[in-house]
Amino acid sequence: MDANTHTGRIPLVDVRPVVDCGRRPAKAVAGETFRITATLFGEGHDCVGANVVLCDPAGSPGPWIPMRELTPGSDRWGAEVTPSEAGHWSYRVEAWSDPVTAWRRAAEIKIPAGMDTGLVLEEGADLYERAAAAMPDGADRDAVAAAANALRDESRSPEARLAGALTARADAALAQHPLRERLTRSEPLPLLVERERALYGSWYEFFPRSESGR
Repeated sequence: MDANTHTGRIPLVDVRPVVDCGRRPAKAVAGETFRITATLFGEGHDCVGANVVLCDPAGSPGPWIPMRELTPGSDRWGAEVTPSEAGHWSYRVEAWSDPVTAWRRAAEIKIPAGMDTGLVLEEGADLYERAAAAMPDGADRDAVAAAANALRDESRSPEARLAGALTARADAALAQHPLRERLTRSEPLPLLVERERALYGSWYEFFPRSESGR
């Protein structure tokens, strides 16, 4: 299998940039923003998400950077990244199933139609509770927890319960800290980050014997 392809629960294909199937590093410049892309596939009606993780020259992974589908329906995802210093970096792409988005798409169809409303609302509440529990300290957990409570509030109509969950605050929190299932990671790929002068500098070799007059 090529270094830029990983077949797992969420298959990853054609991760770029890559040179010689990952045997040689791709090149970038410190402070320069460039795009990392990959093709990924879900299963059936699943919704998928993806992100990039950069590892610095010391081998420390940075925070993951969300990817977006570049063209709807293309299965091609990308993210803009900016390495901060020169050195030998690496990066990997992570793909995952997004159960909250999949549930939301189904709920927005079934709840107005009166289909399995109790089951749909309970499933959503469970997903929102799991998402809130997985969020790091400082994240907007209370908005996601409030969404779960709204979905379980039997004093309100199913439509009102759904609307109470789909708030801007909860959506923003889940965009930053989604509930990731069936996580699949690509193989790490090397990245050589050079100084800014590499953008415009030129190097020459001088051989004294070529100037000897012979």
